Amino acid sequence: MSTRTKIMIGGVAVGLLLMPFIGFWLSLLVVIGVPTVAYLMLDPSQRRRLRRVSRREIGR
Repeated sequence: MSTRTKIMIGGVAVGLLLMPFIGFWLSLLVVIGVPTVAYLMLDPSQRRRLRRVSRREIGR
């Protein structure tokens, strides 16, 4: 399993665990918002590198 898949599974698991405590929409915001904020905090050069690595893995 790739690292990206593990992170996605972890995010979904956290969202599902939080759902009974904070509600559906807020947990959905956590699942989508946290990775988005983390991506936006990267420098432009780091974002380019991340996109390049992702494309390279697709074309294996």
